[in-house]
Amino acid sequence: MACNISLGRNLPCKDAVGGIQAVYFINYSNLAVTQSASDVVTGLGTVTAYKYEVKGANNNLQDNINSSRDNGTTFFEQVVNVQFSKLDASTNKELKLLAYGRPQMIVHTYQGDAFLCGKNNGMELTAGSIQTGTALGDLYGYTATFTGQEQLYSQFITGSTVSNPFAGILGVTVVTGSNS
Repeated sequence: MACNISLGRNLPCKDAVGGIQAVYFINYSNLAVTQSASDVVTGLGTVTAYKYEVKGANNNLQDNINSSRDNGTTFFEQVVNVQFSKLDASTNKELKLLAYGRPQMIVHTYQGDAFLCGKNNGMELTAGSIQTGTALGDLYGYTATFTGQEQLYSQFITGSTVSNPFAGILGVTVVTGSNS
């Protein structure tokens, strides 16, 4: 395997925005992922993705690079933090199922990019809380941290747009929720 870099990078324009608008959970399976030579996901096979909308500054995706000179290994830790406002019984049940399972996740950003997390090993619900808050303006809802360890970083999904993370691929059925 050649480990030589193959291109440089210019300073980009300042036209990007941060934050995520939604996460999609896919019940863990061996996804039929196809990808380009540049590691961009071009297909997922036939899957059902469950959409969870998020809003606010407490939602993010971070890929941490873990590399050991001594062991000659490198892996990427994918961490997704989400906050769901308003408590309800159906979300309690679904969070329990998310904690018991290890779903794959799609993170859809305000920039219009979508990332596949937990491609091979799934994402584990590793921390979280259900809280009522103390003051009137406090969170009455859920926080959750999902963590995955993969051989590659979270991968871009081809053709994603601001309004549709799956615009560039076929075979994905999206299930949206209802407001409680």
